Amino acid sequence: MPPPPPQLHRVMIRHERTNSNPSVNADNNNSPIRLEDHTDAGSEQCKALWARYVTIDDYVIVGTPPGLGAYVVWNCTVETLDGGPMSIIKRYSEFEKLRENLAKTFPHATGSMPPLPPKSIFSKFQTKFLEKRKAGLSYFLHCILLNPEFAGSPVLKDFLFS
Repeated sequence: MPPPPPQLHRVMIRHERTNSNPSVNADNNNSPIRLEDHTDAGSEQCKALWARYVTIDDYVIVGTPPGLGAYVVWNCTVETLDGGPMSIIKRYSEFEKLRENLAKTFPHATGSMPPLPPKSIFSKFQTKFLEKRKAGLSYFLHCILLNPEFAGSPVLKDFLFS
């Protein structure tokens, strides 16, 4: 799933729940959805955001697949609001650790975190699988970096700068 266009990262969707009729099926929630524009530089949500967008440009297979010890590293580029690109190289296991640490730090916000793309024992080095994983990791990282709650987190900064 491709990341949303960069200009959308400052619009937050609020879904307000009501407790007016608890017997109504939860899937049939008719409460309004509000869009909030946080492009004003003074907005609290805007202050936490520092990234414009993120891409996973490519991947490199380290070692000789399918040999033991072979793994994939993902080359990521984060474009900051100041305009400077930042390059990071991460393994899938580091994405897993990021998601796990964010879930521990923000247990109330786990619904805001998309799942990571699945693992595969048999096709983990095949191009089709790696391209799908690349898209999934890009979407995950995009959602994390552009979420004001996660953006200023020491957990995310540790992932990016370690």
